[in-house]
Amino acid sequence: MLDEEADPTYMEISQLRFTLAQPSTSASAKEEAKEKLMGHIDKSEMAPFYKLVCEQLGWPVDAAKLSAMEAANAAKLTELSDTVKNNEENEGESEVRVSHLTRANFLMRIGEKEKAIAAMEETITKTVALGPKLDVMLSQLRICLFFHDIPLTKTKLEQTKVMLEGGGDWERRNRLKVYEAVYLMHVRDFTGASKLLLDSIATFTATDLLSYNTFIFYTVVSSLVALPRKELKAKVVEAPEILQVIHEIPHASSLLEGLYHCRYRELMSALVAIVDVMLGDRVMAEHARYYYREVRVMAYMQFMESYRSVSLTSMAASFGVSPQYIDKELSGFISSGRLSCKINAVEGVVNSTRPDAKSGQYLATLKQGDLLLNRVQKLSRVINLDI
Repeated sequence: MLDEEADPTYMEISQLRFTLAQPSTSASAKEEAKEKLMGHIDKSEMAPFYKLVCEQLGWPVDAAKLSAMEAANAAKLTELSDTVKNNEENEGESEVRVSHLTRANFLMRIGEKEKAIAAMEETITKTVALGPKLDVMLSQLRICLFFHDIPLTKTKLEQTKVMLEGGGDWERRNRLKVYEAVYLMHVRDFTGASKLLLDSIATFTATDLLSYNTFIFYTVVSSLVALPRKELKAKVVEAPEILQVIHEIPHASSLLEGLYHCRYRELMSALVAIVDVMLGDRVMAEHARYYYREVRVMAYMQFMESYRSVSLTSMAASFGVSPQYIDKELSGFISSGRLSCKINAVEGVVNSTRPDAKSGQYLATLKQGDLLLNRVQKLSRVINLDI
């Protein structure tokens, strides 16, 4: 299986395993996911992956099934290795490369991580053209993301970028942007991920890594916390590529429009639902609580920009929650320095304490001026001038 024929169900297998590992997954959903996962395992005879799944999920190993799959894997590997040997002895460079790649892709398909990575490294040494080399690097990145090996993903990304310095067509460059964006979402760099996803939105072809709707979902949720309001409108809210499919993604439209159009009750309801979606996604699950907090902070900051003071009752009504909830929420964010306001519990109002724009610019100028003077004084001592 060459890279251009990469099976889009490969990453689906990783998601199914993640779903089965979550305690919050319902019994019916687990049963459905298990049936699908075992279907993939049986179809591709994934003996190494089957053993790993049984170990991770605490499933009893079907010895007969495992033995049959291992025998089939061994026979296929022997056949592929014989083809590699024959091609190295009797055929040209192209045939040698294809046979190496076929063996590497087989190891990838059955879930033999380390051996597949090593086989692909060997394939690169047998490859002359840059394009096929980049395809192999993208396959390695898929393996890393499949097994959630984030440190190795970073290493392979750096190697691929170095390789791209020698050229590379736009299609592979755009695919790499999506791969890097998914990596950045794994490490909670939503700003970097948003930039790369938006750059790729008109030319998305990385269906071997994720579906288009998932791509748009990642684009929307990352951009919401990464972009200023003006850019959010131009690049996301009014983007035709996003508008075409956003209504197919549960709650994404309500989340985006709720924040941008200041419909905070709608936003809060959609945010709760989106977090549930995130908890079921292998990329976003570990960031769901962080995301829930950040969007709430953004919403409260945006709301308070319109007021010097506002009653807790009025603010609670806007967000569709109780005054007690708003009081507790704001208190926590104020004490942690996330919101510039004060709560007057006696009068039941929230007072904004943010400096106005001119005061902020004045303070920033003073700070920068002090830094400049300090640097000039240090420089004068070094060059021995009397300033």
